Amino acid sequence: MSLRVTHCPVNLAGVGWTNVQALRRRGVDARLVVFNTQPFRPDQADWNLNRPRSGLLRQQAIQWRAFAKLLPQTDIFHFYFGLTLVPKKLQFPILKASRRKSLFHFLGADIRERPKEQLMYGLKADARVVGSFAALRFIPYDAEVLPPGIDLTSYDPVPPVERERVRIVHAPSNLDKKGTQYVVEACAQLPVDLDVVHGVRNEEALERIKQADIVVDQVLRDWHGILSIEGMSLGKPVVTSLDEDAVRETEEHFGLKVPIVRTTKDDLVDTLRPLVESFAERKRLGEAGRAYVEEVHDVERMTDRLLALYARL
Repeated sequence: MSLRVTHCPVNLAGVGWTNVQALRRRGVDARLVVFNTQPFRPDQADWNLNRPRSGLLRQQAIQWRAFAKLLPQTDIFHFYFGLTLVPKKLQFPILKASRRKSLFHFLGADIRERPKEQLMYGLKADARVVGSFAALRFIPYDAEVLPPGIDLTSYDPVPPVERERVRIVHAPSNLDKKGTQYVVEACAQLPVDLDVVHGVRNEEALERIKQADIVVDQVLRDWHGILSIEGMSLGKPVVTSLDEDAVRETEEHFGLKVPIVRTTKDDLVDTLRPLVESFAERKRLGEAGRAYVEEVHDVERMTDRLLALYARL
């Protein structure tokens, strides 16, 4: 019998759906079950519980029915964003009694914005996963660093073009948390055209990223998001805020340089100006970014790491 894995109960940034698809290609009986699908990824789930937004009793009834159905069909529960199918105080005793394994896969905001003492529930699972070395700073225990993977067969690099006005794309999931106002202010001081991609389906966002000369991810956080990975996979130079120590740890771990241009909200204009003025530098960084993604974020490499983790549970 093949390994049976349930990923649940959210699909933020498409991470769960990408992982499930890759596991299936390896012969794993994997499924994604979500409370609700994301508005911009409405088709990315095997089972959408359509949980109501309010009404605790109704919510719990739906969640418990789903868990009762999934428990006999699952060897490993892969939980995202610090959420479980049923309340944690009952979830893990049941998993232990039924000899099911579990892991928490943290995605960023679920740990970055919470006091460490509120994250001790992570020890209830058999393993913990974070997406970057930067994320290790926010948890009070160790975790496996598993960079997000993407299916590179869906991302063909777009050859760079020289044009009179450089096109910058910024695609924030959250305008405030990504520092969009600072991106807008910086681009207003440069001879560029800025396209802020927000509130559209992922397919449209990718088409607009393909038209970019430079991708600006965010200017307020410790590490990059999926946008940077998608931008690099398409051969675009990427600019974003990065934790310096995490960059060093990443480079040491994977044995290659992180080809992302580091910036902050305060020096974004000065960071962007050399890229705006140099087509050659944009081309060089775009090629380096694609090579980096192939080594670090290729979903097949990610799946190798994930299967090795499952085997250790």
